[in-house]
Amino acid sequence: MTHEARTMHGHGHAHGHSSRGFRSAIREVFSPHSHDATDSVDDALESSEIGIRAVKISLVVLSVTAVAQVAIVTISGSVALLADTIHNFSDALTAIPLWIAFALGTRAATRRYTYGFGRAEDLAGLFVLVMIAISALVAGVEAVRRLINPVEIEHLGWVAAAGLIGFIGNELVALYRIRVGRQIGSAALIADGLHARTDGFTSLAVLLGAGGVALGFPLADPIIGLVITVAIVAVLRSAARDVFRRLMDGVEPALVDEAQRALEHEPGVLGVRGLKMRWIGHRLHADAELDVDPRSTLAEAHAIAHSAEHTLTHAVPKLSSALVHAYPAHGSPSSTHRE
Repeated sequence: MTHEARTMHGHGHAHGHSSRGFRSAIREVFSPHSHDATDSVDDALESSEIGIRAVKISLVVLSVTAVAQVAIVTISGSVALLADTIHNFSDALTAIPLWIAFALGTRAATRRYTYGFGRAEDLAGLFVLVMIAISALVAGVEAVRRLINPVEIEHLGWVAAAGLIGFIGNELVALYRIRVGRQIGSAALIADGLHARTDGFTSLAVLLGAGGVALGFPLADPIIGLVITVAIVAVLRSAARDVFRRLMDGVEPALVDEAQRALEHEPGVLGVRGLKMRWIGHRLHADAELDVDPRSTLAEAHAIAHSAEHTLTHAVPKLSSALVHAYPAHGSPSSTHRE
């Protein structure tokens, strides 16, 4: 007895969060996460469109930031600032692979790609991870180089202004990408938000380094650069964890528990024999095996499976498709099984 259905829907779930203190706030900067789905978007097409819009807007903001830095480079003539500006331009272009991935995700499944093209989003996430790693490597090498061979920083006012502009622009983009990534369930977009944050850290290092030099401590620039490198590595670890979990079909245990409870309380379901869930891009898919009364007719078992599928897609945020199997229970109801 088998029932399969794919449903697109929109709904919200709220879970309150109390203040968790300063340490939690700092941890959130390096490893942002949220179980609050109050503003979640569960329609697949709508969420892809929101993702594309987020990528477009962030690309524009980062481009404007880089252009503003070009103007400062022109005035100050700083070669270091020129290199940082080129770096910011190249990082802004990481939005393009995500744009392509979201666009591919809206395409219908084919005979070859029967689950659709949502995995393109995970591949884009890998590209973002590589860019974050390169940022950490460049920042670390530059900091060590300047510790060994100190470089005198000129035009401190302009350098500080460029650092401030870079930090503000990148942090605004980071906050926006992370928020939208959470909203639509995209690990790749969250990773790209963290990538923007690492660039903001780099610009912040420029600002703080200029301040330290102005106060008569020339080694402030490379020392802060090393601190920023450590921060970037922390961000890379968090982003890599989320992206690789998606690639390995990892799902948040809370979502599995929520689906388990919904199925267990479904009328006519005697037990949950098996439950599997996986992310495909920023959408969830579930496979469930249920035990029902062996005296049920085929039509009755089909109705139970259909009702269970409907309940499941409304109980679990971002679950857009489910395959539910109904089997006659043997002896006592099957004990629940957690994947």
